[in-house]
Amino acid sequence: MSFYAQENFNDKKEQIKSLKVAFLTTELNLSSQESEKFWPLYNAYDNKQFEIRHQKMKTYKHKFSDDALSKMSEKDAALLLSQMEATDEELFLLRKKFSKSLRTILPATKIIKLKKAEDDFNRKLLQQYGDRSKRK
Repeated sequence: MSFYAQENFNDKKEQIKSLKVAFLTTELNLSSQESEKFWPLYNAYDNKQFEIRHQKMKTYKHKFSDDALSKMSEKDAALLLSQMEATDEELFLLRKKFSKSLRTILPATKIIKLKKAEDDFNRKLLQQYGDRSKRK
């Protein structure tokens, strides 16, 4: 069962990634030169971001159950909060480094369009997910 769930997760992840690439390609209207430099950089950034989120959230997830939260001491809560803040900082620094790298290959207007396109894509993805769960 676990193998099937992992396989299904990987399929969904790849499907979403394909949709995201198509969406960003359309929204950014990259030249072939820009595209050649952008995608390896973006994919490395996106994979690292996913890795950080997935790895860290896995360690936090069990601590967010109602039972675990009700039994959590102030000391443990402070430690968890510090860990979460460190993860946020790590993600912020990754984004900042990515943005700085992008400035060497894209104009500022396209970097801003990228941020908007990512937000729009995520919003649409969540909306579709919500629509599907309402139908069930």
